[in-house]
Amino acid sequence: MKILVTGGAGFIGSHLCDTLISQGHQVVCVDDLSLGREENIKHNSRTPDFLFIKLDINNAEELEKVFSDNRFDCVFHMAANSDIQMGATYLSVDLEKTFMTTFNVLEKMKVHGVKQLVFASSSAIYGELDTVLSEDVGPLFPISFYGAAKLSAEAYISAACENFGIQAWIMRFPNIVGERSTHGAMFDFINRLTENPAELTILGDGTQIKPYLYVADLVDALIYAWSHATDQLNFFNVGVESATDVTTIAEIIVEEMGLKDVSLKYTGGDRGWVGDVPHFRYDLSKIHKLGWKAKRSSDEAMRLAVCAELAKRSVN
Repeated sequence: MKILVTGGAGFIGSHLCDTLISQGHQVVCVDDLSLGREENIKHNSRTPDFLFIKLDINNAEELEKVFSDNRFDCVFHMAANSDIQMGATYLSVDLEKTFMTTFNVLEKMKVHGVKQLVFASSSAIYGELDTVLSEDVGPLFPISFYGAAKLSAEAYISAACENFGIQAWIMRFPNIVGERSTHGAMFDFINRLTENPAELTILGDGTQIKPYLYVADLVDALIYAWSHATDQLNFFNVGVESATDVTTIAEIIVEEMGLKDVSLKYTGGDRGWVGDVPHFRYDLSKIHKLGWKAKRSSDEAMRLAVCAELAKRSVN
């Protein structure tokens, strides 16, 4: 198939491009490189089944050219603002990069008759519900602008399925970690410990706990659901049954950095920052019934990500 991957030079998108190419698909990768990096995809530059185009999806003229020059069978829409904290500081970020990018992709899909869309959604759509999060829980009230934009995008995709005959796969991610990631608690901790190996300041009380999914497992889930779920509108929680708390992340990093007697200092409170959901639990029975399960635990995923980042820094 000929596939468009938006945000394809980013953390998740670049891994997705690798896998789609390995499976024999033709991939057109678009990215504005505001968060994505060319180094993530340069190894594919000589592959005949791969094309990278630098563009802003919100530039209607440039996006039109991409669709008119190619006959896409499917769009994997990964492009979004991935820095949730930034969205609280700059109110327009998630409107433009998370919602409007989706709107513009749907508009071009309609015009050019592209009938399949795989969408990167998020656990952030659920807000702060004190329950196990299944796909049919509600009503939904996100507490971050990122979550609000993702939920709004889901609603537009649902309407597009009904009005344009599109088939969609909405995949709700938890925290994703692994090679090529660019930000998050892991990075903050490594940076702080590099500056001061004797002490680490941790936002909140350290008990914030979430499932962390390894990026290779996520990509496997995306392609598995796309290949096996056959409804017009398919939607799944994607995750891992285990979870990792913030203090454990710090301990893994301290161990892998080979540090001793590090003093952990907590700022207090039940969350690290405004818009953060300090804990959530996914119901994964729907995607498990489909036949997919994560290969790595949350702790294993975090340790793999930490080791990859430390190895990268040692080379650089």
